[in-house]
Formats: sequence, structure tokens, C-alpha cells
Amino acid sequence: MPHIALDNDLPGISGLMAHHPGTAAPLGDLANALLRAPSSLEPGQRELIAAYVSHLNSTEFCAASHGAFAAAQLPGGQQLVEAVLADPATAPIDGRTRALLAVAAEVQSAARPVSAGAIASARAEGADDTALHDTVLIAAAFCMFNRYVSGLATELPKDDEYYEHSARQIVANGYRAAMAQAG
Repeated sequence: MPHIALDNDLPGISGLMAHHPGTAAPLGDLANALLRAPSSLEPGQRELIAAYVSHLNSTEFCAASHGAFAAAQLPGGQQLVEAVLADPATAPIDGRTRALLAVAAEVQSAARPVSAGAIASARAEGADDTALHDTVLIAAAFCMFNRYVSGLATELPKDDEYYEHSARQIVANGYRAAMAQAG
């Protein structure tokens, strides 16, 4: 049961955003900018970073949601996402993605500069300044999103189909449109 009374029965951040549209709009814009705007990283890769950080933060709703969003956009689908969440070191992903996940893990673990070694590894695998910037910002933002969802004890969906339905909506329409539909 959520720590605050919500005027809807939507799970996770969807319920919080529908309840507080004033904060939903800028949060939706932020998610759209981080995960859908032009970048040297594909949307599915950015969703995978979000899912991985959410997994590291033990935020089941966000890990499952963004895992589904990544799976809908990446070759390998849900099996790939599960392999990454289990162990990025052995998952069937390219070196650049693996190195960027290591950068994201450092951001998630503490508010300090990412190690020079992690940055050098990512650059050696072909990560450019945009990929590094976006990875760090996604990881930092998802620490905030995860704490918002977990801190208020939001509920999980009653049916796992929720994640697949949400993935179809996000892939087709982006985050702002999804937030408008939740409200």
C-alpha cells in the first residue's frame, strides 16, 4: 500500500504522475529527453541502462518497466534484458554497451566522479562524449525516479501484461503521451 493516498489505482510512477500532474509533466519531459531524443545511443540501449540502474537500486517496477521497453526495441528482446540484469559481464552485448553499463553502475553506487578507468574503457569501446553524458545523466536520473517510486511504496501491477502494454505505448508515442494518458 502506498505511503500516500492516490486518486487512482495505477502502479508505480504511473500512479504518482497521474496523481500529481504538475510534477508529471516535467518528469515526463525529462524521461523523453533522456530516453527518446536524438543521441549516439539507440533508445533501446538507453532503456537498458535505465533498467539496469533500476535493478541495482532494487526498484522492481522501474526495472521491469524499462526492461520491457528495452526488450521491445533491442534484438534479443527479453532474454537479452534478463541476461544483462543477471550479469552484464557475461551478457551477449557489445563492448561499448558493457562499458557504459559499468559507468552507470558507478554513478548508481555513489555521488562521486566516475573512475578514469571506467571512462577510458568506455572510450576504448567507442563511446563518444554524448554516450558518456547520456549514460551518466540516465543513471543519475533513474536513481531519483527509483527513489520516488520506492520511497512512496508504490504498488506493482497486478498483471505482468501491464509492462508489455506500457512498452507498446512508450515505443509508439514516447513518455509525454504516456503520461497524458495516465492522467
